[in-house]
Amino acid sequence: MDDNDAPSARIDARIAELGGWRGETLGRGSALIREADPEMVEEWKWRGVPVWSHDGILCTGESYKAVVKLTFMNGAALDDPTGLFDASLEGNARRAIDISEGESINAEAFKALIRAAAALNGTKKSGG
Repeated sequence: MDDNDAPSARIDARIAELGGWRGETLGRGSALIREADPEMVEEWKWRGVPVWSHDGILCTGESYKAVVKLTFMNGAALDDPTGLFDASLEGNARRAIDISEGESINAEAFKALIRAAAALNGTKKSGG
């Protein structure tokens, strides 16, 4: 695998390919995830979905016409005191944040969710 096939390069290419507000939004989410959890691993799954993992999937980033969706695989188990989760609320596990054009995300609250997701994944891995 050459460097252009590395997941981080594919994610960066996807952000550039999207361009506009969707590229900016996905890029901002990616940067915040890196800030919140420098130990995370970037992955490219399911034929083109950016995935950020740490002892399991933390978050996926999908782009649609009207929203960029950041989905937390174990979001239902996380405290969300600022109410960032606004999509996929009916399930037992996942929770998502839909970001539309012109909207921004509360950076500190988002990074707190990433750190909480990493901590939760760590407890699952260690059997706690």
